[in-house]
Amino acid sequence: MDATSLIAILRSSLADTPLEPAASSDQPALEVPAASIAEIGLALRDTAALRFEFLADLTAVDWWPREPRFEVVYHLASIEHRMRLRLKVRVPGDRPELPTVQGVWPAANWLEREVWDLFGIVFTGHGDLRRLLMPDDWQGHPLRKDYPVQIRMIPGTWEPLQVSEAEFHAALDADRRTRGREPAGE
Repeated sequence: MDATSLIAILRSSLADTPLEPAASSDQPALEVPAASIAEIGLALRDTAALRFEFLADLTAVDWWPREPRFEVVYHLASIEHRMRLRLKVRVPGDRPELPTVQGVWPAANWLEREVWDLFGIVFTGHGDLRRLLMPDDWQGHPLRKDYPVQIRMIPGTWEPLQVSEAEFHAALDADRRTRGREPAGE
Protein backbone atom coordinates (compact mmCIF):
# COMPACT_ATOMS: atom_id res chain seq x y z
CA MET A 1 0.00 0.00 0.00
CA ASP A 2 1.44 3.39 -0.95
CA ALA A 3 1.19 6.72 0.87
CA THR A 4 -1.69 7.98 -1.28
CA SER A 5 -3.79 4.90 -0.46
CA LEU A 6 -3.07 5.32 3.25
CA ILE A 7 -4.17 8.96 3.10
CA ALA A 8 -7.40 7.93 1.36
CA ILE A 9 -8.18 5.44 4.15
CA LEU A 10 -7.36 8.00 6.87
CA ARG A 11 -9.60 10.69 5.34
CA SER A 12 -12.70 9.04 6.86
CA SER A 13 -11.52 9.77 10.41
CA LEU A 14 -9.15 12.72 9.77
CA ALA A 15 -11.02 14.80 7.19
CA ASP A 16 -9.61 18.17 8.33
CA THR A 17 -6.05 17.06 9.11
CA PRO A 18 -3.44 17.85 6.46
CA LEU A 19 -1.64 14.66 5.41
CA GLU A 20 1.00 14.68 2.66
CA PRO A 21 3.06 11.89 1.08
CA ALA A 22 6.74 12.21 2.02
CA ALA A 23 9.78 11.22 0.01
CA SER A 24 10.89 7.68 0.80
CA SER A 25 12.68 4.97 -1.14
CA ASP A 26 11.85 1.92 0.95
CA GLN A 27 8.38 2.24 2.52
CA PRO A 28 5.34 4.54 2.50
CA ALA A 29 5.93 7.81 4.35
CA LEU A 30 3.63 10.65 5.40
CA GLU A 31 4.34 14.19 6.56
CA VAL A 32 1.93 15.08 9.35
CA PRO A 33 1.39 18.20 11.49
CA ALA A 34 2.91 18.16 14.97
CA ALA A 35 -0.27 19.24 16.75
CA SER A 36 -2.18 16.24 15.34
CA ILE A 37 0.36 13.46 15.86
CA ALA A 38 -1.52 11.73 18.71
CA GLU A 39 -4.84 11.91 16.84
CA ILE A 40 -3.20 10.55 13.68
CA GLY A 41 -1.57 7.77 15.72
CA LEU A 42 -4.94 6.72 17.13
CA ALA A 43 -6.45 6.60 13.64
CA LEU A 44 -3.53 4.55 12.31
CA ARG A 45 -3.75 2.13 15.23
CA ASP A 46 -7.54 1.78 15.40
CA THR A 47 -8.57 1.76 11.71
CA ALA A 48 -9.34 -1.87 10.84
CA ALA A 49 -7.77 -1.66 7.38
CA LEU A 50 -4.47 -0.42 8.86
CA ARG A 51 -3.88 -1.53 12.49
CA PHE A 52 -0.45 0.07 12.96
CA GLU A 53 -0.18 -1.25 16.52
CA PHE A 54 3.63 -1.45 16.76
CA LEU A 55 5.88 1.59 17.15
CA ALA A 56 9.22 0.14 16.08
CA ASP A 57 11.29 3.29 16.46
CA LEU A 58 11.09 7.00 17.08
CA THR A 59 14.04 9.23 16.30
CA ALA A 60 14.88 12.75 15.14
CA VAL A 61 16.99 14.60 12.59
CA ASP A 62 18.54 18.02 13.13
CA TRP A 63 18.50 19.97 9.84
CA TRP A 64 20.21 23.06 11.33
CA PRO A 65 20.50 25.79 10.01
CA ARG A 66 17.32 25.04 8.02
CA GLU A 67 13.94 25.86 9.54
CA PRO A 68 11.90 23.97 10.65
CA ARG A 69 15.03 22.69 12.27
CA PHE A 70 13.97 19.25 13.49
CA GLU A 71 12.17 16.32 11.96
CA VAL A 72 10.81 13.66 14.32
CA VAL A 73 10.45 10.30 12.57
CA TYR A 74 8.13 7.49 13.68
CA HIS A 75 8.54 3.97 12.26
CA LEU A 76 5.34 1.96 12.53
CA ALA A 77 4.40 -1.61 11.67
CA SER A 78 1.09 -3.33 11.12
CA ILE A 79 1.74 -6.98 11.92
CA GLU A 80 -1.82 -7.98 11.02
CA HIS A 81 -1.59 -6.44 7.51
CA ARG A 82 2.18 -6.88 7.03
CA MET A 83 2.77 -3.17 6.35
CA ARG A 84 5.30 -0.59 7.45
CA LEU A 85 4.92 3.18 7.60
CA ARG A 86 7.16 6.14 8.34
CA LEU A 87 5.65 9.33 9.79
CA LYS A 88 7.62 12.58 9.60
CA VAL A 89 6.80 15.55 11.80
CA ARG A 90 8.57 18.88 11.34
CA VAL A 91 9.33 20.78 14.53
CA PRO A 92 10.61 24.38 14.74
CA GLY A 93 13.99 25.04 16.33
CA ASP A 94 12.89 27.99 18.46
CA ARG A 95 10.25 25.93 20.29
CA PRO A 96 10.94 22.22 19.74
CA GLU A 97 7.92 20.44 21.16
CA LEU A 98 5.10 18.17 20.10
CA PRO A 99 2.49 16.03 21.90
CA THR A 100 3.46 12.65 23.29
CA VAL A 101 2.16 9.47 21.62
CA GLN A 102 2.70 7.45 24.79
CA GLY A 103 -1.07 6.98 25.15
CA VAL A 104 -1.24 5.46 21.65
CA TRP A 105 1.92 3.36 21.74
CA PRO A 106 3.32 2.75 25.27
CA ALA A 107 6.72 1.94 23.73
CA ALA A 108 7.07 5.66 22.99
CA ASN A 109 7.94 6.25 26.66
CA TRP A 110 11.66 5.48 26.44
CA LEU A 111 11.96 6.49 22.77
CA GLU A 112 10.63 10.00 23.51
CA ARG A 113 12.97 10.25 26.50
CA GLU A 114 15.90 9.36 24.25
CA VAL A 115 14.96 12.01 21.65
CA TRP A 116 14.51 14.62 24.38
CA ASP A 117 17.83 13.68 25.99
CA LEU A 118 19.85 13.84 22.75
CA PHE A 119 17.99 16.52 20.74
CA GLY A 120 16.08 18.56 23.35
CA ILE A 121 12.68 18.06 21.70
CA VAL A 122 10.00 18.27 24.41
CA PHE A 123 7.08 15.82 24.27
CA THR A 124 4.22 17.61 26.02
CA GLY A 125 2.11 15.34 28.20
CA HIS A 126 4.94 12.82 28.72
CA GLY A 127 4.83 11.64 32.33
CA ASP A 128 8.55 11.03 32.89
CA LEU A 129 10.67 13.21 30.59
CA ARG A 130 14.14 12.94 32.14
CA ARG A 131 17.64 11.97 31.08
CA LEU A 132 17.99 8.45 29.73
CA LEU A 133 21.43 8.14 28.10
CA MET A 134 23.32 11.16 29.42
CA PRO A 135 24.16 11.78 33.11
CA ASP A 136 21.57 13.76 35.06
CA ASP A 137 23.88 16.78 35.38
CA TRP A 138 24.70 16.91 31.64
CA GLN A 139 24.33 20.33 30.02
CA GLY A 140 22.70 20.51 26.59
CA HIS A 141 21.66 17.94 24.02
CA PRO A 142 24.62 16.33 22.20
CA LEU A 143 23.01 15.34 18.89
CA ARG A 144 22.14 18.92 18.00
CA LYS A 145 24.34 20.14 15.19
CA ASP A 146 25.16 23.33 17.09
CA TYR A 147 26.25 21.43 20.22
CA PRO A 148 29.79 22.54 21.19
CA VAL A 149 32.29 19.73 20.59
CA GLN A 150 36.08 19.74 20.70
CA ILE A 151 37.34 19.32 17.14
CA ARG A 152 40.16 21.04 15.30
CA MET A 153 38.17 22.20 12.30
CA ILE A 154 34.85 23.89 11.71
CA PRO A 155 32.51 21.38 10.03
CA GLY A 156 30.34 22.64 7.20
CA THR A 157 26.74 21.54 7.13
CA TRP A 158 27.07 20.80 3.41
CA GLU A 159 30.08 18.47 3.50
CA PRO A 160 31.24 15.53 5.63
CA LEU A 161 33.94 15.99 8.26
CA GLN A 162 37.23 14.97 6.59
CA VAL A 163 40.39 13.52 8.08
CA SER A 164 43.71 13.09 6.30
CA GLU A 165 44.97 9.66 5.29
CA ALA A 166 47.72 9.92 7.91
CA GLU A 167 45.18 10.73 10.66
CA PHE A 168 43.02 7.81 9.54
CA HIS A 169 45.92 5.32 9.69
CA ALA A 170 47.11 6.71 13.04
CA ALA A 171 43.61 6.16 14.48
CA LEU A 172 43.55 2.59 13.10
CA ASP A 173 46.96 1.84 14.62
CA ALA A 174 45.91 3.26 17.99
CA ASP A 175 42.77 1.12 17.91
CA ARG A 176 44.79 -2.01 17.10
CA ARG A 177 47.16 -1.29 20.01
CA THR A 178 44.17 -0.85 22.33
CA ARG A 179 42.81 -4.23 21.24
CA GLY A 180 46.20 -5.91 21.72
CA ARG A 181 47.07 -6.30 18.04
CA GLU A 182 50.15 -5.04 16.23
CA PRO A 183 49.68 -2.05 13.89
CA ALA A 184 49.74 -2.99 10.20
CA GLY A 185 53.15 -1.48 9.39
CA GLU A 186 55.13 -3.12 12.23
